[in-house]
Amino acid sequence: MKKLLFIAFISCFVAACGNKKAEQADQKANVEKSEASDLVYKLDDLLTIADQLVDKTVKVRGNVTHTCKHSGKRCFIVGEKGDVSMRVEAKGNIGGFNRELTGSDIEITGILKERRLTKEYIDQMEKETNEKAVKEDGSAESCQAELNNIASMRKWMKNHDKDYYSIYYMDGQDYTAL
Repeated sequence: MKKLLFIAFISCFVAACGNKKAEQADQKANVEKSEASDLVYKLDDLLTIADQLVDKTVKVRGNVTHTCKHSGKRCFIVGEKGDVSMRVEAKGNIGGFNRELTGSDIEITGILKERRLTKEYIDQMEKETNEKAVKEDGSAESCQAELNNIASMRKWMKNHDKDYYSIYYMDGQDYTAL
């Protein structure tokens, strides 16, 4: 009987320790989540670590280059250097983006999303672009721009040792004009 009570006591002690560790892990995760959601990324910085933040709520700051003219359901922001951009969809508390935001800096809170273009998809894009270039009469400039984009995608894939090209966008939940 004493052995049984001793085993029961040890079992309860081990379970209590396990629960304590689980609670500590949950608290740590909540603190990290809170810190991550309080951090405001510059777009250039966000895109360097975007693969680690997919499907997480983040805050990003950028300059609005375009808002959709008719619906206002999306806008595009660029980073400080102007060489990277990201599409932001109007979701959550955002009914739409006003056209007056164009040229303004904004801070957007939202869920970072990723769309992956597979190698096969990019191959098909290239094939269709080359076919279009043959059919067109003198307006091959747009085809060349598309082919340059495809070449950039392939270069990124090679440099990052990936068999896909990532396009990051955000489902915006709220924003503040700065």
